[in-house]
Amino acid sequence: MKDKRILEINNLHVSFKTYAGLVQAVRGVSFHLNKGETLAVVGESGCGKTVTAKAIMGLLPEPQSIIDKEKSSILINGKNLLDLSDEEMTHVRGKQISMIFQDPMTSLNPTMKIGDQIAESIMIHENKSKEEARKEALRMLELVKIPNAKERLDQYPFEFSGGMRQRVMIAIALACNPEVLIADEPTTALDVTIQAQIMDLIGELQKELNTGVILVTHDLGVVASVADRIQVMYAGKIVERGTTDEIFYSPRHPYTYALLKSIPKLGSDRREKLYSLVGTPPDLTNPPKGCPFAARCEFSMKVCRAVHPDTVAFGDTHEASCWLHDPRADVNGVPEILLGRGETNGK
Repeated sequence: MKDKRILEINNLHVSFKTYAGLVQAVRGVSFHLNKGETLAVVGESGCGKTVTAKAIMGLLPEPQSIIDKEKSSILINGKNLLDLSDEEMTHVRGKQISMIFQDPMTSLNPTMKIGDQIAESIMIHENKSKEEARKEALRMLELVKIPNAKERLDQYPFEFSGGMRQRVMIAIALACNPEVLIADEPTTALDVTIQAQIMDLIGELQKELNTGVILVTHDLGVVASVADRIQVMYAGKIVERGTTDEIFYSPRHPYTYALLKSIPKLGSDRREKLYSLVGTPPDLTNPPKGCPFAARCEFSMKVCRAVHPDTVAFGDTHEASCWLHDPRADVNGVPEILLGRGETNGK
């Protein structure tokens, strides 16, 4: 059932105290996740993707991080996680929401055997004995297709390859059958072949367990075949959201358009220069008044720097925040695809 809403984020605001001032890392982000679906959160490094994920997990560093609890809410099955104590959150993490972290090389404890690391979560959340937890850990290693799983239980992380460590991370995250799985750049440190295997594995396990997945990545190419919906983040805000087909075939925000242009395409002329988005994201200690992408946007107008655009809907599932869709906008030279009059080359 992909129509049952299990996670809902409302107006999330997260800031960090630094020597330079208060960094407004996440600025009014709202979205939801349905049971059994995959939602991809896409954007450059520093756009707020991982901060949003860690805010959901209750893993932001303290006291440096500040969540505006008067404005924000993070609901799982209607329960606001921001109202829970640290002790109460330990019963949510791993059981209801789990996370696969970016780097399996540093996320696993190098001093603990792999079997013990998987069994630890099972004993905490499932109230099972050490022997029962070990049997379940073995089942999870077999589920994520670790060869010779029984022998591998008693090995240490340094005895595993990068792809195998990532499979172990997936086993730990899914050990207690959580309703929500957050995968934060799960394939970043892996080669292309292993990337495909890991994404296929997450998809297979999701179907088997009916888990809702939030896939955090900077690479639109990774999510093309796995995501049901995509939301594009920039400078702590969601600038566009839609189904996978809507984002790939009919992007409506210049930032999304630039990300798609940056993907190398099979069959392109080898002498053709690969597109690169110029400039850097804005300083979020002093966020711009207007559109945060205006300084880097080749279609920017005067109003873009002065006033933040309203969100425009292009249907039930597709929306973007861009002045180009205002009836008064000067659209000379703007690609037809951004105006909804053409198509991209597809996925």
